[in-house]
Amino acid sequence: MRAVQVKEFGGPEVLVTVEAADPVPGPGEVLIEVAYSDTIFVETQIRAGWGGEFFDVTPPYVPGGGVSGVVGALGPEVPEEWLGRRVTALVEGSYAERAVAPVTALTVVPDALGLPSAAALVHDGVTAAGLLELTGLGATDRVLILGASGGMGTLLVQLAHARGARVVGAARGAEKLALVRELGADAVVDVTLPGWTDTARTALGGGAGGRPEAADLILDGVGGELGLAAFALTADGGRFSAHGAPTGDFSPVDPAEARRRAVTLFGITDVQFTPADLHRHTTTALTEAAAGRLRPVIGEVFPLDRAAEAHAAVEGRGVVGKVVLGV
Repeated sequence: MRAVQVKEFGGPEVLVTVEAADPVPGPGEVLIEVAYSDTIFVETQIRAGWGGEFFDVTPPYVPGGGVSGVVGALGPEVPEEWLGRRVTALVEGSYAERAVAPVTALTVVPDALGLPSAAALVHDGVTAAGLLELTGLGATDRVLILGASGGMGTLLVQLAHARGARVVGAARGAEKLALVRELGADAVVDVTLPGWTDTARTALGGGAGGRPEAADLILDGVGGELGLAAFALTADGGRFSAHGAPTGDFSPVDPAEARRRAVTLFGITDVQFTPADLHRHTTTALTEAAAGRLRPVIGEVFPLDRAAEAHAAVEGRGVVGKVVLGV
């Protein structure tokens, strides 16, 4: 089968197409004929050599962690009813034509949902649904979402809007901001403009009981200095989730300052879900999308052989929404 391999740490050009042996499902496993493979920003960072303290990866390796596709073969002890079913799964090395996954890790894709959309939700839909549950977002909350035009940010905007919160989406440029507003944000902020934090504070507005202009919850999918600047907008007693680092590192928030202001901090380790929660959040995301209540925004689909171009597009941040690989 064809697979894409990272031959060494470096730029997108280190992604090369290779021939690999077909995986064989063992007891309790299935073989998935991959239709689409998810891409997420952190995969480009790992490929470049970042995150060794978080990810135990050594080249050469096949990147990727999530797929949508059709069950093509069954291992021992797997019921025949799984054969031919459309599924998603989190799997290691998903930039390939075939992948093996335990049957317990599969989620059935509803008939009304296409496989491209299912792949776009396999990571970001789970994390978005899990984040809002973890942080307890409610209808009276004011939430600021950084990276609101990205794969997960667009889902967070929709899910937060559906919960009745006041949603302020932060992104870069008019095209991305227009999408964020279309998806349900009450206000949008361009982080490339001077004074964006003042604009965001005004957009968040005052809360019940005369609360000052601030965010009850900040969902930071960007990190770095942008995330740190956003932390100052968190209301005393609020919540701040630093779950993304496409700027090169997570937000350098001072835990002592957070404690002084009674701000609850969440990090990347808080969105490592149990298998049961993974299945529950995946089912929720796929069901909501199939019903038309959640729209995964796919900016571009690249063929497997053009994985290097896909990574370059993700890193360039020019694509609005999600990049997926069509296998």
